[in-house]
Amino acid sequence: MINHHVALIYAMVLGAAADGSLADSELETIRDIVEHLPIFADFEHGNLAQVASACTDLLTVEDGIDAVIAQIKENLPSKLRATAYALACDVVAADGEATQEELRYLELLRHEIEVDRLTAAAVERGAGARYARI
Repeated sequence: MINHHVALIYAMVLGAAADGSLADSELETIRDIVEHLPIFADFEHGNLAQVASACTDLLTVEDGIDAVIAQIKENLPSKLRATAYALACDVVAADGEATQEELRYLELLRHEIEVDRLTAAAVERGAGARYARI
């Protein structure tokens, strides 16, 4: 059983790992989010590396991504589902390019945690605007 902090971090780590690599910009984004967002105010920040490692370990088993997404869905309060999707979008956008694998992950996450399409579109547009580059 994981808590809402871990579920949110798992959503971000999956976004970072979806393309098969963890870019420094994605890891830095996760770190910044955990350090600054109010939802993580009572999270023990020293546990971030351990939580991220546990998530990547789960990905190595057969159907790992499905298992992790199931854990996210089961342990995330419904009022934090759009938050999880938004954080995953921020991590995907952090390196300036969303790969097909990352976009497929976001679509899978959106469907599994039941974020409606209109909310998802707004979240995606916001992430794109925040991480835009010239």
